[in-house]
Amino acid sequence: MTIPHQSKGNRSRDEVLAGEYVLGALGTEDRLNVQERMRNDRPFAAIVRRWEDNLLQFSDDYGSEVPPEMLFTRMDGRPWRPRRRRSVGVVLAFWNSLAVWRGVGLAALGTLSLYLCLEAGADMRPGSPQSLVAGSSVRNGAIHLVAHYDGGSGRLRVTPAVAGGGKEKSLQVWMVKGTSEPRSLGVLPQTGENQIIVPPELRSRLADGASLALTVEPLGGIPAGAARGPMIALGPAHP
Repeated sequence: MTIPHQSKGNRSRDEVLAGEYVLGALGTEDRLNVQERMRNDRPFAAIVRRWEDNLLQFSDDYGSEVPPEMLFTRMDGRPWRPRRRRSVGVVLAFWNSLAVWRGVGLAALGTLSLYLCLEAGADMRPGSPQSLVAGSSVRNGAIHLVAHYDGGSGRLRVTPAVAGGGKEKSLQVWMVKGTSEPRSLGVLPQTGENQIIVPPELRSRLADGASLALTVEPLGGIPAGAARGPMIALGPAHP
């Protein structure tokens, strides 16, 4: 990752830094440093604007998609078909994306493929903390979404590819286990932070046989009950 103050005066480094900023790959402190530099460095600000314009144009290349029946029925029911469970090895495939709601600033996500898998060497013994990592790719391969779940602390970090724009909506993460009702794992903060704390009572259930979904909800999320907004990613667990 490029350090903001180290790239100044180097065009190639500036291009990388601008791309990392627009794609949401920088941490909160580095983003603030970039924003400060943009206010005082017009050439660099122009590079950032060009990156933003180029990425926003991607959304014009894709039309609306009708989700397959097996993926999108009702969020308060069973949005997917059950799969056979195994005790070792879990991969959560987030595939066949739904039409992305453009107003959240996640434009250019296109077809989202998010997969969650156990980190190599993770201890699967009962009671042992699990560490899971997720990555995403899109049709043009230019944008990514990264998530990391630490079973020991219950921390689930999700970094959207493009930082949210409008502040009237929130991204909410859900979990479904078997035929149970969807349970909220938390809402991604509007501050740009990418981390939520999974409720203690749900931590042991976030494993093989669970499913995750990401929805767009009113500001602050839905405190209880089923999701109301559109899903932008979901998928069942499979070996």
